[in-house]
Amino acid sequence: MAFEGIKKIFDQDNDDLDEYEKNDSIKSSKSESYKNKTILVEPRAFSEAQQIADYLKANNQVVVNFKRVTSDVSKRILDFLNGIVYAIDGKIEKLGPGIVLCAPRGFEIEGNISEEGTKKSTKKEDLGEW
Repeated sequence: MAFEGIKKIFDQDNDDLDEYEKNDSIKSSKSESYKNKTILVEPRAFSEAQQIADYLKANNQVVVNFKRVTSDVSKRILDFLNGIVYAIDGKIEKLGPGIVLCAPRGFEIEGNISEEGTKKSTKKEDLGEW
């Protein structure tokens, strides 16, 4: 009889474990099905601007780092992204020198990143002057 009581206790624990495993599998499937993401991109050519636009149209935030392109190409990409962000009623925010965050409608961008301690250039080609 004592063994039956112990067996019931262990059987209950297994039932709880099965329930936990079921809930865990539900959680993992939910995390895999998140639709909104933040995507980090370092374009190397203007042709990659289309892919960034596709990410934004799919309702994802995109952080774009322009360090791998020339100043002229980065300006062209930024102009293109400004048009896309305007068209989808989104927002664009400078995060740092040569880094911007593009967010579609429904995302809020809060806070400010100060540029204290960064050297300001007088060159027009400098990405820090956008």
